[in-house]
Amino acid sequence: MIFGKIIGGAIGFYSGGVFTGLLGVFIGHLFDRSLKSFMKSESPEALAIIQQNFFETTFTLIGYLAKSDGRVTPEEIKETEALMAQMGLTADHKREAIKLFKVGSAVDFDPTETLARFREHCGTRPRLVQMLMMYLVNTALADGKFDEGEEAALKLVAQGLNYSEFAFAQLLRMIKAQGTFSSRGGSYYSSGGDQAPRSSADELNAAYDALGVESSASDSEIKKAYRKLMSEYHPDKLMGQGVPDDMLKAATERSQEVQAAYDVIKKARK
Repeated sequence: MIFGKIIGGAIGFYSGGVFTGLLGVFIGHLFDRSLKSFMKSESPEALAIIQQNFFETTFTLIGYLAKSDGRVTPEEIKETEALMAQMGLTADHKREAIKLFKVGSAVDFDPTETLARFREHCGTRPRLVQMLMMYLVNTALADGKFDEGEEAALKLVAQGLNYSEFAFAQLLRMIKAQGTFSSRGGSYYSSGGDQAPRSSADELNAAYDALGVESSASDSEIKKAYRKLMSEYHPDKLMGQGVPDDMLKAATERSQEVQAAYDVIKKARK
């Protein structure tokens, strides 16, 4: 691909002579390289690789979380099966997910290599990083408990994904709060280990946490946070980023919870 170099060199030469022309060629070269990288990253083949890596990473790390307290219990296996059912995985994907879960739950499993591959294939796509963490936090909270082993494992994964300690704590608080607005209460994705808010004040506080804002935030700041989350959980955008289509249901449910939280805030501010 040389179009950038040709155009950059020509513009530079006619604008300022040989030196400027050479500078234009160099700038054009950088443009060509960036364009080539972009086209490669967006090709169907590249997207398929990203989807496969996202799928593999998700279920391998779910297995890793399941054994983080020392052993994989029948309840944790049941919860993972519930996750697969809620996702509506294809038969082939379900069989593959079970194999990946077993890999991650092995006693000698180290997540370092898995996280490195994820960063290589998906690390430049913030929505994928966010969705992976959402799946993992939901998994940890699904049984209504959040023990030290799960927290330590999640923190290790978050560090491997370049999350700061503050960003991880905020994400955890947001997902817990979003779960209280689930229309299905005890759904696998949305239970968050929390019961529904006990009062209107609790509900409003949870709504602010769900959007990741303070109660002192302005209306415009709240609307901005709401729109950002709705964009992050938009199925079409996630599919374009590399989330397999049979893993999108969780994002749809999250967007419904964000909408419910936003509605609570709007009603309280009328």
